[in-house]
Amino acid sequence: MRKKPELLAPAGDMEKLKMAVLYGADAVYLAGTAFGMRSFAGNFSDEELPKAVRFAHEHGVRVHATVNTMPRSGEVDQLPAHLERLDDAGVDALILADLGAFTLAGKYAPHCERHISTQQSIANYTCATAWYELGARRVVLARELSLEEIREIRSRVPRELEIETFCHGAMCVSYSGRCLLSNYMTGRDSNRGECAQPCRYQYALMEEKRPGEYFPVFEDKKGTYIMNSRDMCMIDHIDDLMDAEVDCLKIEGRAKSAYYAAIVTGAYRHVIDDVAAGRPVDPVWRDEVEHVSHRHYSTGFYYGQPGQYYQNSRYIRDWQICAVVTDCDADGNATLSLRNKFASGDTVEVVGPDTKPFTMAAPLMEDADGLPLREPRTPQMVFRMKLPRPVPPMSFVRHAVDLSGKD
Repeated sequence: MRKKPELLAPAGDMEKLKMAVLYGADAVYLAGTAFGMRSFAGNFSDEELPKAVRFAHEHGVRVHATVNTMPRSGEVDQLPAHLERLDDAGVDALILADLGAFTLAGKYAPHCERHISTQQSIANYTCATAWYELGARRVVLARELSLEEIREIRSRVPRELEIETFCHGAMCVSYSGRCLLSNYMTGRDSNRGECAQPCRYQYALMEEKRPGEYFPVFEDKKGTYIMNSRDMCMIDHIDDLMDAEVDCLKIEGRAKSAYYAAIVTGAYRHVIDDVAAGRPVDPVWRDEVEHVSHRHYSTGFYYGQPGQYYQNSRYIRDWQICAVVTDCDADGNATLSLRNKFASGDTVEVVGPDTKPFTMAAPLMEDADGLPLREPRTPQMVFRMKLPRPVPPMSFVRHAVDLSGKD
């Protein structure tokens, strides 16, 4: 069997962490309440962090913590205490971008590996080696590199230096996320974890002497989203990534839903395992990445310029979660928590940790008191439903529904 790369999944809060762990991640990445690049994710308080690390470690999963903003002098004074908390919590690795933070991490978090964030834009073997010589265990390469460039770096850096690359998720219009547009337009700095994604906005041209008269901006004849980028999806090319001897494949998405963390992690888990074992990839797992909210997919820069998508910046949302299974016995008698309304007789799909999706007609259900229930309506309400087979906790009941925005 070929060596499998580590599958690193996003954990924006405790629910997402549990989903990523149970759906097959080898490692998760998260942040405390400061110094992380996703300030709008739930993140982890000082009290939650040790619990999160404990849950992951009990399941044999590593925890990487992001400390990858560019702190100002007034903020860097708080870094030593923050790093000590991460170290005390048992975090396995720190993802760092600032050289000063990297140096402090070596002193105040001595039990944590130091990984270099994609924010450092590492695009050549000399830069990667320099970080290794300073004490880095791993580098997260710039997302703008081709597969050939990654192979070149792998062949010319020490074997002990691990290489991590992104395999799935949102792409940035700017080089490795180093963008000032959000700060300029909204006061929210992308380099401090607060990007408002103005690259997704639809723009028009207004001439100085014709206020209020707007003219559409066309990069070509396809539309006006001149900076819009597609999402990366490399699930069809795991074989190539393994041939390049990448040590870790990273899924973007700490600000995405728990459902996203679960389904995308599960899909890549099964495809990586199939490719490593030399088995044909089961197409059901490839299809799973189409069941989450996403923009049009591309292969990023791995095979050359991905090109822009000009028509709109909408997400494709073809599926909605109905409920999450909290418990299920050997006969398929399940207890669930409601997320969105559905009714007896509706066609739904069930998918779970290491469980292929299957279709069923929703039967008559029961409320918490055992009374017949045709349509659960109250969000988070607990109810019971008979499934045709047992499924693990944290499985989802979902149905097809077009939630995409309209032109």
